[in-house]
Amino acid sequence: MDERPADTKLSGFQRLLHPRSIAVIGGREAAEVIRQCRRMGYSGLIYPVHPRHEKVEGVPCFRTLADLPEVPDAAFVAVRRELSIDVVRELAAMGAGGAICYASGFRETGGAGEDLQAALVEASGDMPILGPNCYGLINYLEGALLWPDQHGGQRRERGVAILTQSGNMAINLTMNQRGLPIAFLVAMGNQAKVGLAAMADALLEDPRVSAIGLHIEGLGDAAAFVTLAAKARARGVPLVALKVGRSEAAAALTFSHTASLAGADAVADAFLRRLGIGRVHNVPAFLETLKLLHQGGPLTGRDLASMSCSGGEASLIADAIDSRKLRFRSLDLAQRQRVKDTLSDLVHVSNPLDYHTFIWADETRMTETFAAMLGCGFDLSFLILDFPRADRCETHDWDITLRALEAASRRTGGRCAVVASLPENLPEARAEDILARGMIPFGGIEEALTAAEVAAAIGDAWRRDWPEPVTIPPLMKGEAVSMSEWAAKQRLRAAGLTLPRGGLAANAAEAMVIAESLGFPVVLKAVGEGLAHKSELGAVRLGLADADSVAHAAEELLPMGSGLLVEEMIGDGLAEVIVGCQRDPVIGPYLLLGSGGVLVELIADSVLLPLPASRAEIEEGLSRLKVAQLLAGYRGKPPGDRAALIAAVEAIQRFALSEAGRLIELDVNPVIVRPQGKGVVAVDAFMRIVKGEKNG
Repeated sequence: MDERPADTKLSGFQRLLHPRSIAVIGGREAAEVIRQCRRMGYSGLIYPVHPRHEKVEGVPCFRTLADLPEVPDAAFVAVRRELSIDVVRELAAMGAGGAICYASGFRETGGAGEDLQAALVEASGDMPILGPNCYGLINYLEGALLWPDQHGGQRRERGVAILTQSGNMAINLTMNQRGLPIAFLVAMGNQAKVGLAAMADALLEDPRVSAIGLHIEGLGDAAAFVTLAAKARARGVPLVALKVGRSEAAAALTFSHTASLAGADAVADAFLRRLGIGRVHNVPAFLETLKLLHQGGPLTGRDLASMSCSGGEASLIADAIDSRKLRFRSLDLAQRQRVKDTLSDLVHVSNPLDYHTFIWADETRMTETFAAMLGCGFDLSFLILDFPRADRCETHDWDITLRALEAASRRTGGRCAVVASLPENLPEARAEDILARGMIPFGGIEEALTAAEVAAAIGDAWRRDWPEPVTIPPLMKGEAVSMSEWAAKQRLRAAGLTLPRGGLAANAAEAMVIAESLGFPVVLKAVGEGLAHKSELGAVRLGLADADSVAHAAEELLPMGSGLLVEEMIGDGLAEVIVGCQRDPVIGPYLLLGSGGVLVELIADSVLLPLPASRAEIEEGLSRLKVAQLLAGYRGKPPGDRAALIAAVEAIQRFALSEAGRLIELDVNPVIVRPQGKGVVAVDAFMRIVKGEKNG
């Protein structure tokens, strides 16, 4: 039965992904494609094309593409780079479904390679091509391999799709022995025409794809990822990314605190989080997270349970969860009693649970204990179980334990996983058996917790209302200028921010007059265009208590700028927050929230939110900061005016969006948060804008 997706909107992609016929053009690599297809039981037609060979791997060979008896659904093009362009042009003209361009020497080499890649794209017309510099793709569902090398996978009826730019990494991923069922593997190469997001979008059309893993070196087209994430969410197919490196177009400006705190990788992390694309940082976590997502999708919450027959293992996992956004929820009195009724009186019931060995190898009692724990409504329950070496040891008792857990899971409907503390103690055959039983096999405690944390984050994102999209204008062309603090503050005052009372002075005498009108103590600052980081430059004097102090400070500060700013001193602050905005070249403008003040980089406590951020995202972002403890009331102090802070952040965001065509970067640092009901005050601001005409 043909289970290929019926949607014709992406017919080119689907013909390439699910080919009924494959043309292989070239020599050694083309022959290997035929061998790999045979080994996987591919039932479609294969057409070798070579100008001199009679047969390739025993299959009759055609001299030219024009000699083929039909138009192929897919083609593997393994000829030199210049000839690849001609072959791709001919395939496109005859209406082929798509092609893999294996040859290297294109954009990745620079120089003439750039022009050759452009020519390849032009030659392809409307036909999808993967590459160039590309190993190709493997369809394990139908045994179709446009793949010129060995691999470690096998035929599947359902599984995850993995996309990576690197062919060698793709091969390594197929060699894993963790039991992860892979349905598709795609090596993207240079992504000259088909990008990562577009290919993942096409894979979503197949209902047999349970989750998609993305090995991302550079995000490229951010808008395509937005579309992909929305479609994946609607289809119920979770996405997880192994994002490496830093953005190719990392922001170079470092005038502001925002620029120094928000590296390009942090912006990408915030972007992926917004879209509900889980992120991991190493290959083992990538594979284990895909396993969890394959077997049941994202988590509905963050409450975990753990069971083991060892106090040592219970302690290990209890320590490992520390600092993660997960929790081993305590059992209530009734739940504790239900678990206790299944165990010896010598067992202390807790979560994590050390059930000791009193019930070991007793399938009935183990089932009751496991069912009592799984029935407590946890989002995911772990059973720590390292299997003995089958070549030297007996495994009968471990089989009993597995059956008991499976029975408990079926009885309660509780989602559960088997966790081996050492990956080598979970053989591949065991992992596959556990998956077949409807449970999740994890190799490694840290990897299991990472997978749970990522799956919970995806679940959170899927339940959120996403902000309505906003069209962000491109940045204008023109000279970048830094506004004076006074000028920047006037713009922000007009946008609705509360600022300190104050005024500009040209000399010491004027400064004293303004200070006396405000009332002491006051703050005195040197001001002028381009004068950033005034605290670091010694261009600020705080707490000036009288006119003489103002006069003395004014004489010191005047040489540093073009004038003086005299402002009231805000003395009842409970916390200092930085609110910044900057534009990432790939992702666009974003908001930075963090612990503010003069130690902002040293504390390095910040979160990023792509614009526009919803009120819920702003509230959640603030709650993730260390300064949130001060806002809540710390060591007997009153709580800060959180509502006023959120309103200030929203005002800054509105300003940033309204000025998106001109705004390069903005720091409002610090925003002083006063006691509840007294509001917040933005006491310093730095702004860089484009002074010039609009682009185009």
